[in-house]
Amino acid sequence: MRKSFQILCAGILALAITQEGRPLEAASSQATAPEAESGDTEKRLRDLEARLKELAAAVEELRKGEPGAASARIAQLEKQIDALTHEIERLRLGEAAAPAAARSEHGLGPAASKIYGLREGVSIGGYGEVVYRDFSSRDDSGSPSGADDQWDLLRAVLYFGYKWSDRILFNSEIEFEHATTGEGGEEKGEVSVEFAYLDFLMKKGFNIRGGLLLIPVGILNEMHEPTTFPGVLRPAVETLVLPTTWRENGIGVFGETGWLSYRGYLVAGLDATGFSGEEGIREGRQGGSASLANSLALTGRVDLTRVPGLVAGIAAFRGNSDQGEIPADAKVETLDFHAQYQWRGFEARGLWARVDVEDAEVINQALGILPLSGDSVGERIKGWYLQAAWDIFSLRSRSDQQYLAPFVGYEALNTQDSVPTGFSANPAFERRIRTLGLTWKPIPQVALKLDYQDVDNAAGTGVDEFHAGLGWIF
Repeated sequence: MRKSFQILCAGILALAITQEGRPLEAASSQATAPEAESGDTEKRLRDLEARLKELAAAVEELRKGEPGAASARIAQLEKQIDALTHEIERLRLGEAAAPAAARSEHGLGPAASKIYGLREGVSIGGYGEVVYRDFSSRDDSGSPSGADDQWDLLRAVLYFGYKWSDRILFNSEIEFEHATTGEGGEEKGEVSVEFAYLDFLMKKGFNIRGGLLLIPVGILNEMHEPTTFPGVLRPAVETLVLPTTWRENGIGVFGETGWLSYRGYLVAGLDATGFSGEEGIREGRQGGSASLANSLALTGRVDLTRVPGLVAGIAAFRGNSDQGEIPADAKVETLDFHAQYQWRGFEARGLWARVDVEDAEVINQALGILPLSGDSVGERIKGWYLQAAWDIFSLRSRSDQQYLAPFVGYEALNTQDSVPTGFSANPAFERRIRTLGLTWKPIPQVALKLDYQDVDNAAGTGVDEFHAGLGWIF
């Protein structure tokens, strides 16, 4: 497995170097000058619409004459009208589908932010990930791992938005997982609405949002497009401690000033009947599907953006999770500190997160979890990670740089950092993961990634993995 990783890394490096001198100016100019392209499209549309009106008027005049006398000319003009109509439709669809936003807006990824760069009308975007996972044949104890290698269309996502005016817009994400629905054993495919909300844009510092919302915690829960983070897989800390992707029905406010941004929502709470020792609160997410709202929650974040290249902040979630199913409040509180920094070709990010679950003993009893089973719901769940990458092509003077970056990562997490008195913890849930990898982006919207993960746990049964991934946004 390690030899395969080395060979593939060498292959990517060679391919990136051979592409270095090839003309990427067209793609680069499109990415760096969207305003000019938008202006050209609008002028073309105005010219075509004016011509369409002229042809329609000419047909009308011909029809006022003697019946049948100009039928051949009318048929010819109608063909031209049909062709112009199709061209106008093509340009309008192209304007909606083109990369209208090259950067994040309100915490979302570049593709999800496209609607904010549109004057009005329909916005279309999306992203996808294909992932290959090669598991070591033996775990750290030397026993057979029993893990099957996988090659998965992990996600295919479509963004649809509509902007009625500069004050009101709709944005949504529809996700298809594992290529199909209802099949695939443990990895059953599904179709889900990841978010669907209305924004009422009042002013830069204060706006209102309602619908199915992404919980504004962590680094990746809102900005999870594959071209925006190093590594083939999302960090385990932002999967098992903060359960990305976490969304819920709610309403709230958001805004930004010259030096900070914020989001704060009232949402339906978690459902404690889905909690577990291995995955923490992850399966307690209701996802907006007829969400029980007997228990509500508050969530929010504040990020400081004053220093160029640096985003650092704090995020929290707090609310009961009993939903009338647990004979206790089962309050859940999450807290995380996060930071991202970019300077020239260097990128770094880090996160520390903690989850506190009250009444974990009552939850265990309600779920039938036995004291010595090792499956107890954690009353405290913790994790942190650091990642760093460096784009070696940043040394070049050309403005249309490709991106080729080795990266490293380290994360530590325990979904049973503390369990109720009388219950035992499973040492396999205390994990350490070291990652070494390489990312190549021939253009900013496409990423090819390779990485190797050394996975350890306190039980000595960790299974190392090699990953290859292909990701895209549009």
